[in-house]
Amino acid sequence: MADPNPLAGSLGEYLRTRRALLTPEEAGLPPTGRRRVPGLRREEVAELVGLSTDYYVRLEQGRADRPSDEVLDAIGRALRLGPAERAHLYDLARPPRRSAAGRPAPGRPQELRPALRRVVEAMAATPALVMNDRNDVLAWNRLAAALIADFPRLPPRERNMARRIFLDPNAPEVHLDWAEAARTTVGILRMAAGRRPHDPELVRLIGELSLGSAEFRSLWAGREVHEKSHGAKRFHHPAVGEIALDYESFRAPGAAHHLLVVYTAAPGSRAEEALSLLGALTAEPVGR
Repeated sequence: MADPNPLAGSLGEYLRTRRALLTPEEAGLPPTGRRRVPGLRREEVAELVGLSTDYYVRLEQGRADRPSDEVLDAIGRALRLGPAERAHLYDLARPPRRSAAGRPAPGRPQELRPALRRVVEAMAATPALVMNDRNDVLAWNRLAAALIADFPRLPPRERNMARRIFLDPNAPEVHLDWAEAARTTVGILRMAAGRRPHDPELVRLIGELSLGSAEFRSLWAGREVHEKSHGAKRFHHPAVGEIALDYESFRAPGAAHHLLVVYTAAPGSRAEEALSLLGALTAEPVGR
């Protein structure tokens, strides 16, 4: 059987968490009255998936090795899992083995193509940055550093959005939707833990956040996963006030989960004016 996953948890733990969140009505089953525990019973999930109850119980107990794609797909449908949750289900069902030397696999997240860094730095009118799935910020432009964090002045290990969100006491002042930012940040780390359960830097990061933040510990226990795609984000800057932006994320081809995140303001909006002002305030002097 594959090595246990120390970061993301076992497949059985994930299955138990997901079925506890789904009611019989949501799963298309007839209501059965009051229940002692929330969610679906194991035999109900087995029925929905088309498995014997014994086999499903063995899945939750970690005694069934490498379930087939068909079984995983059926479980995903039965538990109403979204795309990110299904991807995480597969990661937990087929965890990678630790190398003999305990080293990360080639193509580890911190490697960044110089050309991608130049793309980000060339964007002058809107904040942009590149992150990996550990939430390390690998590249940024001037507006992102002015709006989100002073990345050039931070030590490399502090250029991590999870550390900024959970360990910086000023984070709720910068990230006005802090609760949502915290939830999605933890979900991104959960996805990374499923992909690379033995990543030593990820192990250290999760340990540090768990020791330093009760909010992180609570969210981590929920086992939610998230893949950053697009949405809205509100920042606050002491010089220009609140800035409400939209973001789009683009996965870099060939990179190990490198994500280009670009923030934009609606044309004619107050946010567009605020970004323009912030750009003027942080512009490098002419002739420098």
